[in-house]
Amino acid sequence: MHYKYQINSDEKECLDFLLDIESNFLTNEQSIHKARNELKIIACKEKSTVVKSFKVPHLLNKIVYTFFRDTKAKKSYEYSLKIENFTPKPIGYIEFYNFFLLTKSYFVSENFNYDFTIREPLLDENFENREAIFKAFATFTYTLHQDNILHQDYSPGNILIKKDENNYIFKVVDINRMKFKELNLSERMQNFSKLWASDEALSIMLKEYAKVAHEDERKCLMVGLEFSRAHKKRKNFKKRLKGECVVD
Repeated sequence: MHYKYQINSDEKECLDFLLDIESNFLTNEQSIHKARNELKIIACKEKSTVVKSFKVPHLLNKIVYTFFRDTKAKKSYEYSLKIENFTPKPIGYIEFYNFFLLTKSYFVSENFNYDFTIREPLLDENFENREAIFKAFATFTYTLHQDNILHQDYSPGNILIKKDENNYIFKVVDINRMKFKELNLSERMQNFSKLWASDEALSIMLKEYAKVAHEDERKCLMVGLEFSRAHKKRKNFKKRLKGECVVD
């Protein structure tokens, strides 16, 4: 077995930790998410890190990620460096190969001690300072877009929020699916659709976005709400086909 890795030049003290990541991950029980991929909080010396272990790919994807495409771990690391103001600080990534084919990969970042995700105020109409959070989030999203950043999985669990006195600090995670391009208004409005926000909550965001972007408010509302409703309709149709519960 052999491996490939990169480590942030500011985080060289975590090199041994990265090279021994499989053992560190296996023996740690502080899992914060376990589905297709798994995330754990693990200490590297005095630093708290989040380690993301990507699902072992099936044979075809092993070939694809070995010879034709960058792994999700590598993309997560490189994209984090590219948008370092908007994401938890990247520490490094490592890929393991057996018989020249990818077997496992890990991405390590600094643990951002957030207070909540955007999901909580979206679901709780009585969430404290809910409208202020939505407006701050709209401004954050505009800043991303102005930097030609399109997060293609801009969903509630991937948007972390920390309250800082009267302000809010936002960070995005799960960033292996990104595009970097100049965005038109339609693409900007569509980026809100995966939030699965109510029309009321989304309208607050879209109005604030229009204000900071100096765009026509009615047009932003019309386009943004249309994308959101279409996304919900499409997802609910798929759920009905599978016999799953439909969510408004």
